[in-house]
Amino acid sequence: MVKKLVEIGILFDFYGKLLSESQYDIVELYYIHDLSLTEIGEELGISRQAVYDTLKRAEHKLYEYEDILGLVSKFNSSNRDIKKIANIIDEIERESKDIDNKKIEQKAKELQDIVSRLIDNSREVVD
Repeated sequence: MVKKLVEIGILFDFYGKLLSESQYDIVELYYIHDLSLTEIGEELGISRQAVYDTLKRAEHKLYEYEDILGLVSKFNSSNRDIKKIANIIDEIERESKDIDNKKIEQKAKELQDIVSRLIDNSREVVD
């Protein structure tokens, strides 16, 4: 259940605005605000069954959007590549210190700053 909660949360971050207003509201109330189906039904003035049906359709849509667009997959792949770049930069910085090359060391630090900004920006997307 926790895996699905995280999965839907991420898909919702990327594709939530593509859902209908009622689907968006129900997913938000269920997954983000942790309300039960009955509580959502009472709040929205609809039956528990209607909440359930809308939630399932919305979940299906979120997975469908990911299958078609693949934004979460691309985002995760980019993050893995950024981490690989950060590791290579660390290696370059160590090597530049070993050979006492200040110019290369400075360029490595500049690259580290850029990678840090990319990582910070990617965290904002899923936070």
